[in-house]
Amino acid sequence: MDKNVLQSIAGVEIYPIISLVIFGLFFLGLLVYVLLSNRRHIDAMSQLPLLDDEATFKSNLNHDVIC
Repeated sequence: MDKNVLQSIAGVEIYPIISLVIFGLFFLGLLVYVLLSNRRHIDAMSQLPLLDDEATFKSNLNHDVIC
């Protein structure tokens, strides 16, 4: 294939800039989400795989923390 194929497309130089901006905004949004998330909710979710059964789940976790 010819090396100059991409150079023949009008406005092709904007695509790497757009993809970099989308990439940066995604990870900035993810960072903001993690920093502003409820710590009690994260702690409750991290304990879910360790719980034995449904009774333990209902007795140990508060519904307000999960939702």
